[in-house]
Amino acid sequence: MGTATESKGYGSAIANEWETPDFLNAQKRLDKVSEILKLDSNTIEPMRHPKRSLSVVVPARMDDGTVRTFAGYRVQHDLALGPGKGGVRYHSDVTLGEVASMAMLMTWKCSLMNLPFGGAHGGIRMAPEKLSKGELERITRRYTSEILELIGPSQDIAGPDLNTDEQTMAWMMDTYSVNKGFTVPSVVTGKPQSIGGSLGVLQSTGYGVALAAKRAAAYAELKGDAPSVVIQGLGNVGSSVARNLAKFGFKIVGVSDAHGGLSNSKGLDVDALMAHIEKTGNMYDFPHADKVTNEELLELECQILAPCAVSNQLHAGNADRIKCQVVVEGANSPTTPNADDVFDSKGIVVVPDILANAAGVTVGYFEWVQGLMRLLWSEEEVYQRLEGLVNNVCTRVFDKARDKKLSLRMAAMSLAVERIVEARKLRGLYP
Repeated sequence: MGTATESKGYGSAIANEWETPDFLNAQKRLDKVSEILKLDSNTIEPMRHPKRSLSVVVPARMDDGTVRTFAGYRVQHDLALGPGKGGVRYHSDVTLGEVASMAMLMTWKCSLMNLPFGGAHGGIRMAPEKLSKGELERITRRYTSEILELIGPSQDIAGPDLNTDEQTMAWMMDTYSVNKGFTVPSVVTGKPQSIGGSLGVLQSTGYGVALAAKRAAAYAELKGDAPSVVIQGLGNVGSSVARNLAKFGFKIVGVSDAHGGLSNSKGLDVDALMAHIEKTGNMYDFPHADKVTNEELLELECQILAPCAVSNQLHAGNADRIKCQVVVEGANSPTTPNADDVFDSKGIVVVPDILANAAGVTVGYFEWVQGLMRLLWSEEEVYQRLEGLVNNVCTRVFDKARDKKLSLRMAAMSLAVERIVEARKLRGLYP
């Protein structure tokens, strides 16, 4: 199914603005699941492209008085189930294709979790680590103003993603609210609790990844009372995964951040490691552990590998050397389709991102609901609701995989796409 071919005399098909490797990989997975579901081209073709995309120029004044411009994007992939929902990322490599692929991923993630959202995503191409807090605020506020026509609590709800946080969301909410003339808390999620953020949101994604890993360990029939785990990325998500899996009785044998990692086949003391990082700002002189590179970390022998960093970490170049039994995708799109094929042939179970890390958007939904209804749920209530939803969806995906002899990714994608197809069928094609 090409995107740049002539279409029966009606003119050229959709141009290739989004055709980056990330987006093409997202399309490959959609095409694969469409074959499983036996969907015709009339059904699947509209879902292969974003519904709407906006590219903006974001001018901002720097601390030295100069004005610099940055490329910004907001993409809505599919809105059949409700308003768009997706993060905003700040990174020097952000492209329209990357943002579009993340928007498509959010479509499947929200659908799989039975949330009343479609998929969206946004980003700005910049190096946030080189900018001051004041510069980041001015860039964020101008970006929000530029995408104002697309976002809103009933249109498109933003949330934090790579290199953005609750402060970013606070600036976005305030900018939107100032333009509307009244406070609109539900235009974003992941904001500080003092201005309407939900309790439990900061650790929710990692907690959900840990729950999915626990269920996957039983599904894959891993041996031993303390399955060994390697975690790539020890940021907000990865650290929460480590803490929660340690509480569940799992053995953390390797961790890393952007600069490298540590390993100990007998297990790392997670609480001591986190205390060390908080005190020193790094992990590298932590005792009783061997230093490893990020590449070496991914290839450590373990039962569960949890990539919780950035995309495309497991690929054709290293898939053959991965020595785990289960991959649990804490990050978005850490595994390429080529790596999926290798893992399938090796019998490695992959818990896909749309299931494994969906707790973040789920608690974002809780925050959106609380904002609309002016409610405040306790942290216990948030986590109780979250655990119930994650376990329910895990059961559905695992049962689908067994019954239809599918990988977990294809089982999850099948359930997600089926719901979108049904919604599109019921709503019809207008005009």
